[in-house]
Amino acid sequence: MFSNVGWGEMLVLVIAGLVILGPERLPGAIRWTAGALRQARDYVTGATAQLREDLGPDFDDLREPLSELQKLRGMTPRAALTKHLLDGDDSIFTGRFDAADKPVSPDAPKPVTAADASKPVAPAPPAEPGATKFDTDAT
Repeated sequence: MFSNVGWGEMLVLVIAGLVILGPERLPGAIRWTAGALRQARDYVTGATAQLREDLGPDFDDLREPLSELQKLRGMTPRAALTKHLLDGDDSIFTGRFDAADKPVSPDAPKPVTAADASKPVAPAPPAEPGATKFDTDAT
């Protein structure tokens, strides 16, 4: 529920609470809010347990379409592209091209390292007469 709230937001809420409620009433307000959230969580847990007990094995059949709906809710255009066109590789969107995170196939080319860059490069073979000349480094 509050997975998106970071430490910065919490600090802003505490400062706003200090300004609005004052230092005398703020601890009581925090205790009341924590108790209300705990009580709501207990009610939801109890309702889920009772529903599971009443429905028995049909409870899992009820949860299956809900989990499918949750998957569809998370299917944003970016997630759809990543899943279906890019085989789960989201490095094009994140800008992280770490080779250590991804499995490497045996026939994949080896990544270029700084040590490889310092090695001299062999000159290109001479072009055939009449062939179009082009810069291999530019293409």
